[in-house]
Amino acid sequence: MWRAFFLAVGITAMLLGAECLAVDKVIVRSPSDGAGEISPPDWAPWSMISAGAVTVLYSFTIPQRVKG
Repeated sequence: MWRAFFLAVGITAMLLGAECLAVDKVIVRSPSDGAGEISPPDWAPWSMISAGAVTVLYSFTIPQRVKG
């Protein structure tokens, strides 16, 4: 279970980092609050991709449960 959890967290972080590479800013709109703007810093995509890759590699070192 832990192996799958860390694998999913790592892949999610890598995908979010790749998305941050593709966009300059994101405009979030809600009917009650108006519009908000999110602009990722320059270091965020590469940090998220590298942290996700390390987490994926870590998930492969976690031993699988032995069914006996």
